[in-house]
Amino acid sequence: MTTPTTATPPPAVSVPRARAAQSPGAPGLLRVWATRAPLLPALVFMIVVTQLPFVATLVISFFDWNALYPDARQFTWFGNYAEVLTDPDLRKSVLTTILLTVAVVVASLVIGLALALLLDRRFRGRGLVRTLLIAPFLVVPVAAALLWKHVLYNPEYGLLNGLLHYVGGPQPDWISHTPLLAVEVSLIWQWTPFMMLILLAGLQSRSPELIEAARMDGAGPWQIFRHLTLPHLRRYLELGALLGSIYIVQNFDAVFTLTSGGLGTANLPYTVYQTFYQAHENGLASAAGVLVVIGSIIIATFALRVVSSLFREEASRG
Repeated sequence: MTTPTTATPPPAVSVPRARAAQSPGAPGLLRVWATRAPLLPALVFMIVVTQLPFVATLVISFFDWNALYPDARQFTWFGNYAEVLTDPDLRKSVLTTILLTVAVVVASLVIGLALALLLDRRFRGRGLVRTLLIAPFLVVPVAAALLWKHVLYNPEYGLLNGLLHYVGGPQPDWISHTPLLAVEVSLIWQWTPFMMLILLAGLQSRSPELIEAARMDGAGPWQIFRHLTLPHLRRYLELGALLGSIYIVQNFDAVFTLTSGGLGTANLPYTVYQTFYQAHENGLASAAGVLVVIGSIIIATFALRVVSSLFREEASRG
């Protein structure tokens, strides 16, 4: 006859000891801070360079502050913002900014898509052609504007008028006759390579098996582009449009270099510069600058959502 054995209960663990076992010790905290410490100088630098000036700009935007009369400074709450939104010149600059942004983004996307479709094919010298097409985006914006102003647009020795003279055409002053178009063309030339690279990456991420299956079923090039390629590129088109809009909304170099804001080409960034450096209205210029930053943040938020959705799609495919 065997006697039943009783199981000995496990030793009770006190709550403080359990919490101490779960919480990282001093070596763990040191290891965590050792991995994060190299990032602290970059974080401090970013805060000092970007956030502190923006906070100062935000504070100044609530004051009626003319640099020529510093003693007459007074707090006006949202008076500067109301003036920015109701002043005719500022509203005209907002409309010019919208027209400039839409024209440049749409044109560069269409041309970039055509070039991306070209580079997606295999042909001799494709690497050289791709390098030459990327080159305009690598040019410094001020240098690109000077190139268009003096090498191409100049009515006396510019390349465009030289070609027209060779065929017996007119000799227009491009910047005086079509100022906004002149600015748009220079920006389209510079931003088309950026759109091309984004769309080319999208084209090369297509499933070759799906394209081959469509061809086996008798689909032509236009049907493949319309029903397969274009829906696949929708996210990439949105990303290019949003990123391009962020830059064009804040563009200052081309307007300042080509037209100096004259002839109806003054966009909102140039109006901010003019208000600050010529009218010396610090508060009004700061309010307009804050509105530009807010608009850029809104566009950037949508851009980040598109990027995150692209990453999720690529992760789901993998």
